[in-house]
Parts: sequence; C-alpha cells; structure tokens
Amino acid sequence: MFNDIADMLEIKAESPYRITAYRRAARSLEGLTEDIAAVAERGKLEEIPGVGKSTAEKILEFLKTGTCAYYEELRKQLPAGITTLMTVSEVGPKTAMLLHEKLGIDSIEELEQAARKGLVRDLPRMGAKTEENILKGIALLRRSKERLPIGAVLPLSREIVDALRGLTAVKQISVAGSLRRMRETIGDIDILVTSSKPEKVMEIFTTMPRVRQVLAKGPTRSSVILDTGIQADVRVVEPEAFGAALQYFTGSKEHNVKVREKAVRRGLKVNEYGVFRVKDDRRTAGKTEEEVYRAVGLPWFPPEIREDQGEIELADRGMLARLIELKDIRGDLQMHTRWSDGSDSLEAMAKAARELAYEYIAITDHSQSLKFVGGVPIDEVREHVKIAKRVSDKAGITVLMGTECDILPDGRLDYPDEVLKELDVVVASVHSRMRMAEEEMTARIVKALDNPHVDILGHPTGRRLGLRDAYAVNIERLIEAAARTKTALEVNASPQRLDLSDTHARMARERGVPLVISTDAHNRYQLSYMEYGVAIARRAWLEPRHVINTLPLKEFISWLHER
Repeated sequence: MFNDIADMLEIKAESPYRITAYRRAARSLEGLTEDIAAVAERGKLEEIPGVGKSTAEKILEFLKTGTCAYYEELRKQLPAGITTLMTVSEVGPKTAMLLHEKLGIDSIEELEQAARKGLVRDLPRMGAKTEENILKGIALLRRSKERLPIGAVLPLSREIVDALRGLTAVKQISVAGSLRRMRETIGDIDILVTSSKPEKVMEIFTTMPRVRQVLAKGPTRSSVILDTGIQADVRVVEPEAFGAALQYFTGSKEHNVKVREKAVRRGLKVNEYGVFRVKDDRRTAGKTEEEVYRAVGLPWFPPEIREDQGEIELADRGMLARLIELKDIRGDLQMHTRWSDGSDSLEAMAKAARELAYEYIAITDHSQSLKFVGGVPIDEVREHVKIAKRVSDKAGITVLMGTECDILPDGRLDYPDEVLKELDVVVASVHSRMRMAEEEMTARIVKALDNPHVDILGHPTGRRLGLRDAYAVNIERLIEAAARTKTALEVNASPQRLDLSDTHARMARERGVPLVISTDAHNRYQLSYMEYGVAIARRAWLEPRHVINTLPLKEFISWLHER
C-alpha cells in the first residue's frame, strides 16, 4: 500500500520528501523479521525505521480494515488502472499518465495490444525501442507471477511450518522441493509431516489465515492457494518413510534419477516410501535421508547442490567439500544508512551487526550523482569518515567507511581518486543508463574494475527478480577482468537481487575470482538477508575460502591493503 501511495504521489508531482518517506517505510516493512500485527499489538510501530506517527496510524487502520482512507482517496483522484500499468518495469508515473491520456489505456492487456500494433512508439518521448522494452516488461511481469522470488516465499513457508510444529501431534516437519534447495524463484511450497493425528494437521493447515482457496483436502494430503497466489501442499507420511519422502520430494528430478541408477546397480529401488530390495521388496532404509543415501553408497548431500551438476560424481571420488555456512560470515560489506536512502542510523546498523556477532561492517552509502536516493556529496563523505571512526571506537565492532560508488556511463567513478583513497572499502555499481548495448556496458564496467581503488563490483548484472532483467553485459569478460585486477565480485543477498546468480558465482569461483556476500541492507532488519546470499553461495559450491568476508578482521584488512 505504501509503495502504491508513493507511486500515486509521484504521478501527482507531490513533494519528493513525502514520496521518499513512504518508500522508506515500505522498505522497512519488507525487511521486518516478524509479523507487523505483532509489532502493532506491542505498540512499537514507531520504533520501525522510517515509520512515524502518520504512517503508524495508516498501518493500524490497514490492519483493522484492510485498507486506508488516504490510500482510497488518492486512488479516486487518479484514473483507474494507472498504478496497474506501473507494475510493468518499463512504465513509470509519467509514462502511465501519457498512455492513459493519449491512448485511453487502463490495463496491461490494452497496453500490450497497443504496443504490438505500434501505437506506443508515436507518443512523445517514446519510440520503437521504448515500445519493445514495454513488451519485454510485460513478459517479465507474467513470468514473475508464475514463480515468486524466494524472499517472498521462505517467510510464508516458515509461518506454516511454525504453526504446524506447534501441534503436539506433529513429530517431524520439513519443507521440501525447490524451496529446500533454495532456488532463487519458487513455483510452490511443499511441506512433509509425520503425525499421529493427520486429520488435525489438515484441519489447521486448510484454515490458516493466509489460505485464500482450498484446492483439495484429504486425510494425508491437502493443497491450498495462499493470499500471495502461490500454492502450498502438505503431506503426512509415515515415520518409517519420512527420510525417503524428504529426499524424493526435495529433488531435483535429475539428481534423483542418478540416485536411482546407483540403487539399481545394487539390486535396490528407491522411491518416496523407502529403499527396497528388488528380490523380495523388503524395505531396508527410509527413516532418514542419511539412511537413504548410505544404502546406495553415497554421502548425504546439502539440498542446495542436488541439481545433477557433478555432485554425485564428486562424491564417488570422496571430494565433496564443506560448503560455506551462515556462521562463517564475519562481516557485511554493503549497507546504507540515513546518509543516503537507508532508514537507520550508522549507530543502529553497527549495533545490529554486533548482535549478529560480526567483527566488521562497511558503510557504503550512495555516491554524489545519485540525487534521487540522497547521494552523499564529497564534503560530507569526509565528515562521515570521522563519524565512522568514533562509532567504531564505541560500538565494539569495526566500522569501515566506504561507498557504493556509481559507475558513470563512460566508466569513470562518481568520486575522484583522491576521495576514494581516503575510504576503507569501495563498492562500484551501475545504477543508471542500464539499456546500453552489451559491448558498451561491458567496456564501462571493465574500465571501472581497472581503477585500483575499486575493491568490489556490486550487484554485477543489475537484475531485480520479477522487476527488471539483467542489463546486457558479457559476464565472462567481467569475470576475466575481475580475475586480472583481483577485484571481488558481490553476491548481493537482497532477495530482490540475488546477483550474482549461483551460475555466475560458480563461474567466478572456477576462475579464481574472490567473492563477497553482502546484504545491501537499507535498515537493520535487512541484515538478516545474509541467509539468502549464503544460500546462493552454497548453490554455487562456494567454500569459506572463496568468500572474502569470512576472513577474520586482521586478514580482511590485509586483503584491503593489498588492493
């Protein structure tokens, strides 16, 4: 709702400060680690970064009524369908109004028809390329409705699991499927349970507040559609088969085929009910996943790497390494404060990071040219360096002063070298002119990597899951440049980005490129996004030694000095 309010205020050309305030409040709510209703019940809404008296009142009104009078008033002042048009990544407020006023367009379907007929290109400030980008944006929007980003699904699954785990009749419970493998987008939620009272499990599951529609309800399996539109299934299985069912329904299909082939060579068959001897159909394993894998001569595999990408062959040679874990992370190297577009202070971010047992953090607010997100002018950067030092001395955690410095269209950096060399950590990122041709964009970023002050390339492909495809760039050339300049590539853990992807992070690892996992947090709650970045790193087969911010402080500082 707050994002919609910000969009409508932008259409009405209201104060940029008001627009930014609603966007900051929305970002804080997205990052919350608990239900907003629980915060409201404790009377602590105004303690959420970016939430003041006015927004707190609107939250309470929304929780009571499902809407808000101010929101409805704004909607009445604008043509129907305008905010719907703005869900297309290529359509901003001004474009949405132009499409409505000139072509009478109020829906995605009408927009698609007009673009396919070539009507959009003739509008002011448009053209054939914009028309093409709008059609790509519509396709992206439709794809994103089929599979949701993991950041939108994992919290939902945990709500269900926590509710069912609270039942005394539930003995074992786990998510399965692509969610357990921590894929970046998820098609549905699969949950397995063992229980002495399966009917009770199904009753609680199908009547949960988030259930919008019950598709099927049976004694051992039920399917529902949740309020986000995603399907969730719960199966109750017998305890003797829980491990086999978990292995089977976790997948992937290709991984399971290889497991079954191993079983056949041993005179066994594997399915969701267990491991059975072919000669007499006697079950020999199935209570745990470890049992199942051991029966066919394999070790247990972390779910994230069960994709048939060589993991079984590696296990046959006894070469599976320990993957990185959340506990290995010692610092977070990209985060934003109120100095740019964050909603928390430096002190609050430092305190929250210390509570996560980190040794160090880097404050990387946006650079000067990004006015729309409060980019920091040069004179303020130098003042911030002094403040960071004082906070570092008091906070019990090392606060490194850095920047997320914009890579300008010609490959230069947004701050001069004399400023960059005063900072501890320089993250260079692209935030503008994202429609460059591949050769231009690649040359732009490679030039930035050649700057000796750049330590990390932030969110290297610029994608935002479900919102924006990656910009055109030759990722192999970026990886080669990073290897040559010894620049780290970021696995951005924000669930809207997850950039680098697991595929590209694995490519980087194979070329010997150092990687970092950072949250890009814009408030203290979003520091918990590290979980998503670590999941991507595990899917990329990264070990702690491949990730720079697993280094103890002293070694990390040495790496920076080498840079």
